[in-house]
Amino acid sequence: MNYETLKVVWWLIVGFYMIGFALTVGFDLGIAILLPILGKNDTERRTIIATVMGTWEGNQVWLVTLGGILFAVWPLVYGTLFSGPYLAIMALLFSLLLRPAGFDFRDKLSLPAWRHFWDWTLFAGGLLPALLLGIVIGNMLLGLPFRFDENLRMTYEGGFLDLLRPFAFLCGLITTALLVLHGANFLQCRTLGTICLRARTAATVSALVAAAGMVTAALSLFAIDGYAVTTMADPANALSPLAKQVQPISGGWLANFLHRPWMLVAPVISLGSTLMAGAFARQFIPALAFWSSGAALAATLLTVGFALFPFLLPSSIDPRSSLTVWDATSSPFTLKLVFALTLIFLPIVIAYTGWVYRVLWGQITAENIETH
Repeated sequence: MNYETLKVVWWLIVGFYMIGFALTVGFDLGIAILLPILGKNDTERRTIIATVMGTWEGNQVWLVTLGGILFAVWPLVYGTLFSGPYLAIMALLFSLLLRPAGFDFRDKLSLPAWRHFWDWTLFAGGLLPALLLGIVIGNMLLGLPFRFDENLRMTYEGGFLDLLRPFAFLCGLITTALLVLHGANFLQCRTLGTICLRARTAATVSALVAAAGMVTAALSLFAIDGYAVTTMADPANALSPLAKQVQPISGGWLANFLHRPWMLVAPVISLGSTLMAGAFARQFIPALAFWSSGAALAATLLTVGFALFPFLLPSSIDPRSSLTVWDATSSPFTLKLVFALTLIFLPIVIAYTGWVYRVLWGQITAENIETH
């Protein structure tokens, strides 16, 4: 496998890990958001928590692995994110810690005030990461204010508040609605009675919100500058992000869909699956609703990836400094080594995850909770 092909393969693998993270940690986040809304008393909230209590820690494997892969495969992207919009990334990481703390400490005491506090901590631990993840995606499409000098020293010229732009907030709303949809459909699969009925309503509403957000975001892209690489000496062996010329183009993130119409499958599935997930939820077909919301998450991430390709992290102040698949990737040796490790461990992770869900799967009722 040559170097250029390896770069594209790793773009696909990283995308696969992102989808794995969204599908597993995604419904954990959605359920955390819904916990104090759908659970009207302590028993109902314990029932909701029990649906993910045996699996949420295992789902974190996708996040940890994704971070390690970014460091190994795209070190410039990793370094730019963690030294540029540092406060935003740290806020995202710390918000992800609220959920584990809530799961672990909520039942340490039976005091109502104690549990009420942790219920809303779990809510924040679901809402903040969902919103921040969408804001990060939105800013990737808008571009981040960074530039490299000739020695590849990075300068970041923005602050935390600069990331809170309307389009980025719209993307945050979409991701939050999609994760709530996914979590609500998971609850429909694993609960009965009033919780299941409330989850159906939550799924229906969140599907409509997500679909409206997607249409608005798609129309907004016509007015947002995208980028196109105009010259690059050798994409297969590019060693510096500065060894290219980049041209800003209004609506440029839509160009890939015009030049490669097959890519339109992703946004069509994204919007269609979102609406189908809401419709199946409304018709009490929870399994199809859950798989549809999963397809919507996967297709949404693919849509963003297709729109940006080959860009990974665009620069809004110096387009030439934008990081792409061709010039931000590690050496061939590193790519081959990590690829070999992935071939060994990824099937193990998938097999083990599938086995755990198969063993722990089943509907949970308030009666089960009250007897424990």
